[in-house]
Amino acid sequence: MAVEVNQVEGKDVGDIFMYALSTCVWCRRTKALLNELGLAYRYVDVDLQQGEDRRKVIEDVSRWNPARSFPTLVVNQERAIVGFDERAIRELAQDD
Repeated sequence: MAVEVNQVEGKDVGDIFMYALSTCVWCRRTKALLNELGLAYRYVDVDLQQGEDRRKVIEDVSRWNPARSFPTLVVNQERAIVGFDERAIRELAQDD
């Protein structure tokens, strides 16, 4: 079984990957802000993964955010934005 990664189309400002929980209010707010800004991004709802896929995704989150809190956005495989950080997310829209 493969990890289910969702893709949202929009303006390409680099690779934005979000680790989220389907039940997390802050994850929904982050997705709403990314959508409002019209940015392309991919995300995985960690709690909806099962078995080995879930273990692998949690391991990936830990690499970027040892506290494993959500949402965790990984930008260009270079840095992470942890939590709902509106200012940092809005800055992504200005990076070209």
